[in-house]
Amino acid sequence: MTFELATAVAALRRTPDVTEAMLAPLGEAWAWHRPAPNEWSAAEVLGHFIHGERTDWIPRARIILDHGPARPFDPFDREGSVAAATGRTARELLDTFRSLRQENLETLLSWQLTDGDLDRTGRHPAFGEVTLRQLLATWVTHDHVHLAQLSQAVATAWAGEVGPWRAYLWEDGQ
Repeated sequence: MTFELATAVAALRRTPDVTEAMLAPLGEAWAWHRPAPNEWSAAEVLGHFIHGERTDWIPRARIILDHGPARPFDPFDREGSVAAATGRTARELLDTFRSLRQENLETLLSWQLTDGDLDRTGRHPAFGEVTLRQLLATWVTHDHVHLAQLSQAVATAWAGEVGPWRAYLWEDGQ
């Protein structure tokens, strides 16, 4: 499929609604349940979304538009996600994510990007030259990958309660 900015914006706009629908009615225990010791809870996925809204997508797009490949992106602090979630309720995380995402989409739309703008390049610290189009496509893809992770975290909350159906719910059957 070919990247379309309007479709990307529509997808990005829905992510807070999807997270809200999945988490808001469930409560804190569900939000903070980790599927496994080294996997994120749904709340930690929200922390990751928040951290990305603050430090990744729009800041990197702005670097491409303002500096091109002359200024590399700042490295992404992978531990920043934990700090964004720590000590906050699921409701606070949902509200913060929604607010930051709305603000970032307003910024993105205010740029009135053309196809020429989407082809402008920046420099990723690990990948080298990347386009704005690739960055924005990654933003949408990133959302969907982490929505699946969030769903998995919620899905496993009652894994110990499903009895023999576990064999049909998870590949490992455990």
